[in-house]
Amino acid sequence: MGAGAVGCYYGGLLARAGHAVTLIGRAPHVEAIQRAGLRLETRTFDERVAAAASADPAAAADAELVLCCVKSTDTEEAAAQLAPHLAPAAVVLSLQNGVDNAARLQAKLAQRVIPAVVYVGTEMAGPGHVRHHGRGELVLGAAPESERLAALLCAAAIPTTLNADIDGELWAKLILNCAYNALSAITQLPYGVLRRSEGVEAVLRDITAECLAVARAAGVVVPGDPWEAVERIARTVPGQHSSTAQDLARGRRSEIDHLNGVVVRQGERLGIATPVNRVLHALVKAIEGQQLESSTDSCKTTIRA
Repeated sequence: MGAGAVGCYYGGLLARAGHAVTLIGRAPHVEAIQRAGLRLETRTFDERVAAAASADPAAAADAELVLCCVKSTDTEEAAAQLAPHLAPAAVVLSLQNGVDNAARLQAKLAQRVIPAVVYVGTEMAGPGHVRHHGRGELVLGAAPESERLAALLCAAAIPTTLNADIDGELWAKLILNCAYNALSAITQLPYGVLRRSEGVEAVLRDITAECLAVARAAGVVVPGDPWEAVERIARTVPGQHSSTAQDLARGRRSEIDHLNGVVVRQGERLGIATPVNRVLHALVKAIEGQQLESSTDSCKTTIRA
């Protein structure tokens, strides 16, 4: 559900492994996939993968497993669209940025929702064409079905682990998103070039420190070394533009309210200052607003003509 770059990548790998997969997405992608299959371009292979595709959420009927890959801004709407069609025993995996999407889905669905953390660099290179830039591992939260699902995903060449403290894992991923998404969007630079730019390391360190301060104040234990993880992203997917950068480049609304915006709002609630995250959030919102205004003006001009 939401077969964009992330959904097409993981759905494509599952289809390639022999599973019956339906990709529910935008009409141009659906039409391309129906016509010629999904082009799955990775670092190790470039293949056409056969998969069903539909623009209708009703295509999720009778699915045993649903990967919810919509933007965080569309979570409630996706849940409302899926709810009438899901089988009672279906399991939903939330493969989304942000820290609260699984809870938001669960509030609308009777089926079990399992949070997952996604570490992958992908983009839609064209209709029905997903390009993989690196990584691809998942971390699943604890649930009765989690071990079985992890085994299924691993067998489809999707490295998957389990973590009972999924909140910490979600915040670890949020820190990476906060570090790179807005900067990549504002500059339209890939991670590797961005990381080498003058003054950026200090900004990345400030973002990381603010996020960690908010997480700790909220009682969340972030695993590992968050700064090393920030450094690793630039090494492992140096050619990747953030999803926020891709959204702004296409004139679409981004997830920034659910990334740096979350840190700003939580910081306000907890009395933690987050000036760097606040500036990045405000700049992305300003760019979005300008694009939306330009789009509206273009529509008005077209109508008058």
